Amino acid sequence: MENSTKRNEPLVTHIYTADPSAHVFDGRIYIYPSHDLDHEQVSNDNGDQYDMEDYHVLSMDDELSPCVDHGEALHLRDIPWAKQQLWAPDAAFRNDTYYLFFPARDKNDIFRIGAAISSSPSGPFLPQPNYIPGSFSIDPAVLVDDDNKAYMYFGGLWGGQLEKWQTGTFQQDAAGPADHEPALGPRVAELNDDMLTFKETPLEISIVDEEGNPILAGDEERRYFEGPWVHKYNGSYYLSYSTGTTHTIVYAVSTNPKGPFVFKGKILTPVVGWTTHHSIVRFKEKWFLFYHDSSLSGGADNKRCVKYTELNYNDDGTIQTIDPYKNEL
Repeated sequence: MENSTKRNEPLVTHIYTADPSAHVFDGRIYIYPSHDLDHEQVSNDNGDQYDMEDYHVLSMDDELSPCVDHGEALHLRDIPWAKQQLWAPDAAFRNDTYYLFFPARDKNDIFRIGAAISSSPSGPFLPQPNYIPGSFSIDPAVLVDDDNKAYMYFGGLWGGQLEKWQTGTFQQDAAGPADHEPALGPRVAELNDDMLTFKETPLEISIVDEEGNPILAGDEERRYFEGPWVHKYNGSYYLSYSTGTTHTIVYAVSTNPKGPFVFKGKILTPVVGWTTHHSIVRFKEKWFLFYHDSSLSGGADNKRCVKYTELNYNDDGTIQTIDPYKNEL
């Protein structure tokens, strides 16, 4: 199914989509979103309203060409270890294989990260029989670096359970740090050559201010909440993420893929709906931000739509803040 494409408008309207991870494969933009279902759920801080069951892959030939829905690429029923909630995914290409990485609750209601493989960027994807050993929480994002090393970034608070893993094992009743303590950071782990296992125990990423002081848990304008994404620009690593409660996409920069990352500023102002989630990709000498809001459903948080807009850098490498509604009529 095709949909016409315009910036800051839904890429597709026949289904609800969210959490877009965009990549360029074979000269085409592929978008890997989650798929919101058109049903009613109780809304809470654990995210029970986001009860997604499958993934569709979208693609575009060019920035203004029609967006194609390639159909169902993976379904919950085909994942042996998963119980529910196929949340924000990502994809990568390595070893002449396309990999789809995704979070889901296992049979014990603990979020893990799984992998599925395909010979095509549009799928269908064949899930592995078990989740990645040592994985936890949500929002996997994979960077295949210039030296062909691959890193997975992941983690989300509250429904994403990240605060429950502070000891290295799952603690059901664990709370996050106090406001005056350093905020929890996303996790990063280098992947083995097989792209299906971690080469190391995941490390917590440090996000600091310009003076090197850790961003504190009470600093909700800057602290990490969920949705990590890492891209490279002029040799530097840019970690961008959602602040959650203050509903913005912000970023920090490092010379090392594992950090520490120095906080720099805001990329995307709040969108319609509670959640905000994004990806950043270069295509034909331009940079684009893919994001979502709840405008298609009139504001329903669990019925979102994927959009995109151009992203621009200043001469010093900082990113210009985007207001997605600024130029609306």
